Amino acid sequence: MQFRQLEYFVAVARERHFARAAEACYVSQPALSAAIAKLERELDVTLIHRDHTYQGLTPEGERLVVWAQRILAEHDAFKAEVAAVQSGVAGTLRLGTVPSASTTVALPVAAFCTAHPLARVRIRSRLPTAELARQLREFELDAAIGHFPPQDREELHTVPLYQERYVLLAPEDQLEPGVESITWTQAARLPLALLTADLKIGHVLDVALAGTGITVSPQVETDSVASLYAHVGSGDWASIVPHTWLRAMPVTGRTRAVPLVGPEATAQVLLAIHPGEPGAPIARAFLEVATRLSLDAFFGTPAVAD
Repeated sequence: MQFRQLEYFVAVARERHFARAAEACYVSQPALSAAIAKLERELDVTLIHRDHTYQGLTPEGERLVVWAQRILAEHDAFKAEVAAVQSGVAGTLRLGTVPSASTTVALPVAAFCTAHPLARVRIRSRLPTAELARQLREFELDAAIGHFPPQDREELHTVPLYQERYVLLAPEDQLEPGVESITWTQAARLPLALLTADLKIGHVLDVALAGTGITVSPQVETDSVASLYAHVGSGDWASIVPHTWLRAMPVTGRTRAVPLVGPEATAQVLLAIHPGEPGAPIARAFLEVATRLSLDAFFGTPAVAD
């Protein structure tokens, strides 16, 4: 058995298509198919249901893909460990974040790049937490920042980064003159543009409005922070966003940011890496740097514009 055979097999399982897997591995399709067929002969099992096309993994294939992902990840981690001993942490950190953390991720990334100048960072910032957890478990990401529920925290190694609080962004003409705070109930009655329901804000709204009988039905939903700000900036919609956004993206023009109260809802933002030991050196290095930052102290009181 060779690492190359496992790489090809994992690629087919991921792409669910032989030609796309071959393209991803930079080999011809016949070469990829031959390597997987040889792997099947060596193991004396059928790994892939196929006729003329990919038809899914066999039960044996489903089991092997888990082991293959782990073996390949440990192989890459070992090579990275040796390189780190020789020249320091290098390579590319594959980092995923939920959109609500995309405006704050620059802080740990900057500290990480300062501590490890040979390293690079590739960020995917529009993933829901469930997808972040899946990609971590399947070694498609090295680290992720999001709102991980208890079941994910049991399967991953997580550390707290900061607590999100929430503010209402709204055009001045949608607010009472001189208002210094607004209740969730009042906010829910405004024309809203929100992040999509799978990106945490919807859950926070449900908790904050529990028992009120009010159901929030945003007129606009988006998975893009920039799109959300653009809709609020148009003057037609209000939105509910984490207070941390105001540090990176201060409100301007006719838009105001007002704290949400009654209740003051919060959500813990966590950094997660794969729980395996010793794990990828680049993931461990990022976790060490990020946990040294006092992000709650940095954000302090919500930076609400007057």
